[in-house]
Amino acid sequence: MPYPATLEGFAFQSMGLDRADALRGDAGALRDQWPDAWLIVLDGEGRAAAGADGMPLPLRGAAFGGGPGTAIFLGRTDTQAWFALEASALPALDVAQWVDLRRAAADWPADLAGTFAYARGMLYWHARNRFCGVCGGGVTFDRGGFAGHCAQCGNDHYPRVDPAVIVAVSDGERLLLGRQPGWAARRWSVLAGFVEPGETLEQTVVREVHEEAGVRVLGCRYLASQPWPFPGALMLGFEALAAGDEPRVDGELEAARWFTREEIGRALREDGPGTDGIVLSPGISIARALIVHWYGQGTTLTRT
Repeated sequence: MPYPATLEGFAFQSMGLDRADALRGDAGALRDQWPDAWLIVLDGEGRAAAGADGMPLPLRGAAFGGGPGTAIFLGRTDTQAWFALEASALPALDVAQWVDLRRAAADWPADLAGTFAYARGMLYWHARNRFCGVCGGGVTFDRGGFAGHCAQCGNDHYPRVDPAVIVAVSDGERLLLGRQPGWAARRWSVLAGFVEPGETLEQTVVREVHEEAGVRVLGCRYLASQPWPFPGALMLGFEALAAGDEPRVDGELEAARWFTREEIGRALREDGPGTDGIVLSPGISIARALIVHWYGQGTTLTRT
């Protein structure tokens, strides 16, 4: 059985940081890193501080004095440390604009966009774990922001992500796509769903495809993953071979249907706001990469 092909072209695959876990427990070392550190500053909506050119502001720790305080230590490049923090933790900044993550994924260098995604995910976790989920006590953070501790009941809390499968389902000739309520006109994408307790990823693929579209999966294979901090998921990309059942939806999707190679090819060639055909997932997403992979190679899975 051939090794799965690597998917390419989607955002947040690259970060360029050594997470430097050994430094997180050394408060003195983190203080020493602070003056020369680069800071990525996000507002309450998860947008990054940027200049007039749309690129991140070149903020250094030395400009704000002191030490990292509540800033989250993201890691190091070869030359300096990186920290993330909320704008509310700093004095008023001269910010030309605030850039959202989807725009950064399209416009920023890949390493910077990956670091932004990492920072956004960590700040989201902090914002939603200020109080202990066991007893309601206040949580304090240490280890560079990667460990929370409740002084009231003693429980420790650590960063979490929500795993979700996303899958290009084929019957060998066609690709199954679905539409969610509220999407833009003609927008279609591959199916996805969150992993439930007690499930393997493969079981999630089978369950989600059947729940959302009434189609029976015969086999599946993992291809690649993508951090997706909207707000805190990890998308686990699969290809699947399914029976050619007629899709039927029951609430989760607005519609689902099979698309031919010709239809997918046209959508890929004519992608853009002016098309009168279907509109596929944006290029920053692993969903688009799964569609491109299927169109280029089909599925290597076979019925047994």
